[in-house]
Amino acid sequence: METVSLHAIWTVLIFICFIGIFIWAYSHRRKKEFDNIANSIFIEDEKNKKETGENNK
Repeated sequence: METVSLHAIWTVLIFICFIGIFIWAYSHRRKKEFDNIANSIFIEDEKNKKETGENNK
């Protein structure tokens, strides 16, 4: 097999992996989990303010 053929096959495999990750990341089943992760910083911030006694100004 020529080097060009191996590079072409490798490119197609990487592209298929990329599409698979894209579909996984944007699937509706993952949305709730990703939303919870995205909002976790705000929940942790509120917990830290309560623990340290800081007031919202």
